[in-house]
Amino acid sequence: MTADAGGQPEPVAPVASRAGPRLPLPAQILIGLAVGAAAGIAANALCPRQPDGTPHAGLLWCVHNIAEPVGQVFLRLIFMVVLPLVFSALVLGVAGIGDVRRLGRVGLKTLLYTVILSACSVGIGVMLSNVIRPGAHLSDEQRATLRARYAPQADENVALARQAKPLRDALLDIIPKNPLREMVGALDGSSPGGGMLAVMFFALIFGVALTLAPERTQPVVALLEGIYDTVMVIVGFAMRLAPLAVACLVFALTALLGVDILRMLAWYVVTVLGGLSLHFCVVYSLLLVLVARMNPLRFFGRISEAIVTAFATSSSNATLPTSLRVTEQNLGVRREIAGFVLTVGSTANQNGTALYEGVTVLFLAQVFGVHLTVAQQLTVALMAVLAGVGTAGIPGGSLPLVVVVLQTVGVPVEGIAIILGLDRLLDMCRTVLNVTGDIAVAVCVNRTEARRN
Repeated sequence: MTADAGGQPEPVAPVASRAGPRLPLPAQILIGLAVGAAAGIAANALCPRQPDGTPHAGLLWCVHNIAEPVGQVFLRLIFMVVLPLVFSALVLGVAGIGDVRRLGRVGLKTLLYTVILSACSVGIGVMLSNVIRPGAHLSDEQRATLRARYAPQADENVALARQAKPLRDALLDIIPKNPLREMVGALDGSSPGGGMLAVMFFALIFGVALTLAPERTQPVVALLEGIYDTVMVIVGFAMRLAPLAVACLVFALTALLGVDILRMLAWYVVTVLGGLSLHFCVVYSLLLVLVARMNPLRFFGRISEAIVTAFATSSSNATLPTSLRVTEQNLGVRREIAGFVLTVGSTANQNGTALYEGVTVLFLAQVFGVHLTVAQQLTVALMAVLAGVGTAGIPGGSLPLVVVVLQTVGVPVEGIAIILGLDRLLDMCRTVLNVTGDIAVAVCVNRTEARRN
């Protein structure tokens, strides 16, 4: 520092002002996505596959020992807090609503918007599948290549689908006999009952019980508020790693698959992404304008961090902490509304998954030459809507349900092998639609509830 004319030292400018403003987190994550994708494609080109078709040994080592572990650190930090976050946010959301009658009103509104949005998404997917007919653009050689390459990976999904429970048992399993046991296996699919839906049912009942004895349960509410705030701090730690983790995850994807699979299945990708884009830009915009009275561009801009996080993680559950934060802080939705709608929506409002499942079943039917009547296509649409409710909010959580729908309409289940190579990329895209739909419903419910107060 230097002295001024009066002999007092002049303050030195802070280093931060010299360095300039820091890039916002969504921009950092987007840069990580771009760098990871470019590096992965370059590595795939520089390290060709071995004669037997397996990936280059050096590239495989790099992906398995460097890129994937770094990405998994970020994902595990997020998944580590999903269950305490879901439980505390949902209980606090119910307790914050206070009036049980109002809780029923909010729940019915959430269900109504969810069904309408899911039906619109499946309708768009079925329409585009019949117009574009993506399965008719593959040659016999391409079909054989895809089956040979991905058939071994289909076995696990087919086995999971064949373990599907009857509807009666599936409905009963939503009511857990042992909530703690359900929590243990909720995220990895090993729970003996309803999994995440059972956990959420327990949280709903717990929250309703808190509202019925408010004077005696304040310490429990205070404890849950402390858990919620602590979890959000942990999420903040994880988000600092997000740009690097996203770069590594995308590198691992593109380095092993390259662009070959996208080139062969371009029409299928165009159909799914076109449907997702139509639903995202048109249906959500209409909902926001007509119900929430909000400018769609303003809405999408304010939730950009949640959108990018959903794309990077392919998981509604992993994005839930970010969704809750941006919905409350950037959109002004009350915590009790956001906590209820978003935690329920992370499992029950899967618009993108429903659209994806409808398109995938029709695409595979076209690939195998199976003609589906109008009645069968309506069956596919209905099952896709229902499958969107309760699909696990984790990467790849919809694949077993796709096989169930394939079996129902008589499409060979081995067809699941054809789309497995693309599932992670499309999973990233449809998760964006799922998360955006959850937030849009929360904004609409918040708006309609505000009119009553």
